[in-house]
Amino acid sequence: MLLCADHSLYGGFTTDLQQRVTVHNSGQGAKYTRNHRPVKLIYHEEFATKSAALKAEYAFKHQSRSKKLAYLKLHGVIV
Repeated sequence: MLLCADHSLYGGFTTDLQQRVTVHNSGQGAKYTRNHRPVKLIYHEEFATKSAALKAEYAFKHQSRSKKLAYLKLHGVIV
């Protein structure tokens, strides 16, 4: 989970967290993050399979902002 400069949240899938954050901050990442830089990595989870990771990403992205914030708070992230 990335926290963008405007305090919006962005979630995605990657196999290399630090490289992906660098790509987002360079403006070469997702279209959304290009206009919301800089971004900061605030939370991540690891999954046994790519399929499990993508399912979790999809479920998280389709929650309201308040539910996303509650989830992050439950996992020790203060936004």
